[in-house]
Amino acid sequence: MPMSTQAAPELQVSRWFNTPTPLSLAALRGRVVVIEAFQMLCPGCVSHGLPQAQRVRQAFAREDVEVIGLHTVFEHHAAMTPVALEAFLHEYRIGFPVGVDAASETGPIPRTMAAYGMRGTPTLLLIDRTGRLRQHHFGQVEDLVLGAQIAQLIGEPVTAIALTSGA
Repeated sequence: MPMSTQAAPELQVSRWFNTPTPLSLAALRGRVVVIEAFQMLCPGCVSHGLPQAQRVRQAFAREDVEVIGLHTVFEHHAAMTPVALEAFLHEYRIGFPVGVDAASETGPIPRTMAAYGMRGTPTLLLIDRTGRLRQHHFGQVEDLVLGAQIAQLIGEPVTAIALTSGA
């Protein structure tokens, strides 16, 4: 998806793992935010999306880039409980913060997934330092492409960011 200047919708999370306090995009302003939306039973998430998110977390400084997992369950709800997710995160050694996308009262698509118009998992979202959604990838993203996109967002001049965000 092409670059965008729209503000990223806030995450709607019912429970957090691997963080002592709930996270918000507003509180993460000043950093590039990488969100990996996944499901435990999604083969592409397990083989590509989550390992890539772990590589991103290792490759970039925490003061520049925050990696967040979003467990967004739109099928097999009974099998993908928070207890199962906690075991999954432990077994796969996922150390970055992971939020459970809040359930919708009107259907199977969770709230954050709906707010971003995600088509499925894995989905990777890149949010710039001012809180704007800049990339929305469905499916696999090559490491070099993702790394270049993140580096571009990190390298944007702060003055240009402040001017375009209305800050």
